[in-house]
Amino acid sequence: MTEISATRSSALRWPRFRKEELLTRRFLLSALRWLGIILAALWLLAALMLVLLRWIDPPTTAVHMERRLQALIQGTSYHERYEFLPLARISPNLQHAVVAAEDGRFFQHHGFDWHAIQLAAQQDMEGGRMRGGSTITQQLVKNLFFGTGRSILRKGAEASLVPVAELVLGKQRILELYLNVVEWGPGIYGAEAASRAWYRTSAASISRDQAARLAAILPGPLRRRPDRMNRYAGIILERMSQMGW
Repeated sequence: MTEISATRSSALRWPRFRKEELLTRRFLLSALRWLGIILAALWLLAALMLVLLRWIDPPTTAVHMERRLQALIQGTSYHERYEFLPLARISPNLQHAVVAAEDGRFFQHHGFDWHAIQLAAQQDMEGGRMRGGSTITQQLVKNLFFGTGRSILRKGAEASLVPVAELVLGKQRILELYLNVVEWGPGIYGAEAASRAWYRTSAASISRDQAARLAAILPGPLRRRPDRMNRYAGIILERMSQMGW
């Protein structure tokens, strides 16, 4: 009698358990579907913004907002210097120095420098110092939309937007945007602000040596200073000469 009762009780509980499992599965599928829709909408918004940036200069970027938020959380003072200039008003010395330092094949690749990526992966596997494989286009997309954080999801979204940037902006506009929004020190964004802050001159008047020193601090703008970049600035100047600049 006890066995029969137990069997009946189990039979009554099973449909309820099965129903709860189905409801949970449906909820998860619905949540994933909505997450996919939201991510797709955000991607389309970012792609649309890239199209608009062909003609409109960005008033701010994700990195700018991130630094403001950090200062607010830490309770520290924050003064932002940011002035957008046309590429024609930025010294060719600085343009060439940044390309030589950050992305020597900028004018040859289509957003990804596979040779640099291969070298970075090889050095990482061999236990050597990690070498950056990001192009100027990748860095621009990261600066505009993703800030300084690192994650697989961010890298994937960044990689999907790079071809859009290359297609709708073109090399000259990409370089112009990058030189104007990149971080060059605490609260210092863009070539004009960097030139004024570090050398008390305009971006149009930056000398070859000054340009190399400014380019040398880009990998660590919050901890590096141009006057301490003797060795790396020399390497950048050598690269510029090898590239015919």
